[in-house]
Amino acid sequence: MKISLIFGMITLLAFASFSQTAFAIETEQEPGPPQIPEPSPTPEPIRMPDPSPSPNPFPEESDSEKIKQLTEQNDNLKQQNKNLQNQISSLNNEKSKLQAEISELNNSIQSLKEIILEQIRVTIDLANQLKEIIYEKYFLLQYNYNKY
Repeated sequence: MKISLIFGMITLLAFASFSQTAFAIETEQEPGPPQIPEPSPTPEPIRMPDPSPSPNPFPEESDSEKIKQLTEQNDNLKQQNKNLQNQISSLNNEKSKLQAEISELNNSIQSLKEIILEQIRVTIDLANQLKEIIYEKYFLLQYNYNKY
C-alpha cells in the first residue's frame, strides 16, 4: 500500500510538472509579425564595349606600294596554286598505279582460288580412289580368307 501511494504521488508530481511545461510552451508559441524584406539594389546595366576602329591594312602607304604588295601576294598565291595542282596530279597518277596493282592482285587471287579448288577436287578424287582400292583389297582378302 505504501508503495502504491508513493508511486501515485510521484506520478502526480510528474504529470503536474509536465502539464505546466506543455502549457507554457503552447503560450510561448504565438506567431510574431512577418519581417519586411529589404529592397534589393537594382543592378547597373552592362554596357557594350566601344568598338575599336579596324586598323588600316596598309598604314601610310602610297597606292603604288599597295599595288606592289598585292601583286606580290597574288604571285605567291598563284605559285602555291600551281604547286597544289602538281601535287594533285602526282597523287592521281599514284592512285591509278595503285588501282592497277590492286586489279592485278585481285586477278592473281582469283586464279589462285581456282587452282586451290582444282587441287581440292583432285585430292577428293584421289581419296575416293584410295577408299575404293582399300575396300576392294579388304573384301578380296575376306573373300579369299573365307574361301580357304
